[in-house]
Formats: sequence, structure tokens, C-alpha cells
Amino acid sequence: MLFSIRFAGFEFRPRLWWTLAAIAGVALTLALGQWQVGRAQYKETLQSRHDRLGRQPVISLGSGLVDRDSVLLRRVEVRGTYAPKYTVFVDNRIHKHQPGFHVATPLRISGSDRHVLVNRGWIASPRDRSLPQVATPEGEQRVQGIAVAWSERYLELSTKVAEGNVWQNLVYERYRQATGLELQPFVLQQTEDAGDGLVREWSRPDLGRNTHLAYAFQWYALSLAIFVYYLVTHVKRTTPPKP
Repeated sequence: MLFSIRFAGFEFRPRLWWTLAAIAGVALTLALGQWQVGRAQYKETLQSRHDRLGRQPVISLGSGLVDRDSVLLRRVEVRGTYAPKYTVFVDNRIHKHQPGFHVATPLRISGSDRHVLVNRGWIASPRDRSLPQVATPEGEQRVQGIAVAWSERYLELSTKVAEGNVWQNLVYERYRQATGLELQPFVLQQTEDAGDGLVREWSRPDLGRNTHLAYAFQWYALSLAIFVYYLVTHVKRTTPPKP
């Protein structure tokens, strides 16, 4: 016992190891709560940046290699010719509760050997799990869309992450090695209708701000619970209650 405090018929008698454990638990959960609040603020900043960049003028993409951070989340326009033999179908993509694929085809930029990978949109998966038939426009095309990042952190559901032209994720280095193409460091998420039957209802990205705030609340609640439990277990009544 560290010390004893008496007040209003109760006695507070903290024990050393319980006190140290409670201090450590409260400090840890408060720190984790603060970390989640910081992450929420960071995600809010990213969301504001996304909204701001979406209102800026369209960038016309040339043949030169661009800096990814300078175009990420910006509206981009590019002219070029599709290379359909390098098309990949990104599996396990859901639209209105229906499974399907994202169809990604590289576009050879006019006047260059460099390509930009275009995520052309969503198509439903056939019931027999065969690949859907997707028409690819021929000749020079003008494509508009949003520059988004290649997959970096991802969950692979199988060791067969790329089987033929069915992929689980679009990973830059994996795709570059598989195709041998010179690529821009972003994926162009096509936005305008091309009359090819693909769905381009891209949702506003949810960066998870509210999720972080919910986690922060849980950590703060746990911190309070530890403190209350510590007090309850170390405060004893010294006088019997009146009948």
C-alpha cells in the first residue's frame, strides 16, 4: 500500500503494482486515442486537397514522364491509342452489390513510346466466371479522367495474384515487368462516357476520417474505464451504511 486517504466514510488505499498498471494503461490508451485523432486530421487534410484539386483546370498530358505528386488527384486529359493486348481485368470489384471487374488498358501516348494505364470502368462478372467481352476503341482517342495512385498496400486473397490477364490489384512494378511498357507513375481513372458499356460511377473516396474518430472514442472510453475500475477497486467503505 502506498498511502491511505479517508473521506466521507470511505478510504482510498492504492496498491503499488495496481497503481503502476493503471497509470500505464491510461497513458497507453490516451496516447492511442491521440494518435487516432491525428490520423483523422491528416485524412481530413487529404480530403480537402482532393476536393480542391478536383476543381482545378484539366492537365494536358504530354509524352514526357511526369512527377506523380504534381498530378495526383488532378483531372487529366491525354491523347493516344489503346494497346488492348495488355488489358487486365482487376477482379473482386463490387458495384451496387454485384461482383465484377475493373477493366484497365494501357494507352500509348501520341508521339511517344510511353503509356498511361487507363482504368476504363467496371463491368459485371458473368455467372460462369468467364471474362466479359469488352470492346476497345480503335485509333487515336482523347481520354479524360482523374490521376490516382497505383496500388501500394493491398490484401492478396490468393498466391495467384496475377493469372493471365486477371489480376487482384494494379501494382506498378508488377505490371511494368509483366508488360515491358514504359509507364506514367499513375493510373488514369476514366470519367467520360465512351459508349463501351463500362460503368464509370466512381465514388468520392472515403479516406476513413470518421473511422479514425470512432477508434479514438473507443480508446478514450477504455482509458476512462481503466481509471474508474482502478478507483472502484481501491476505495473501501469505512463506516456501515445507515439502515
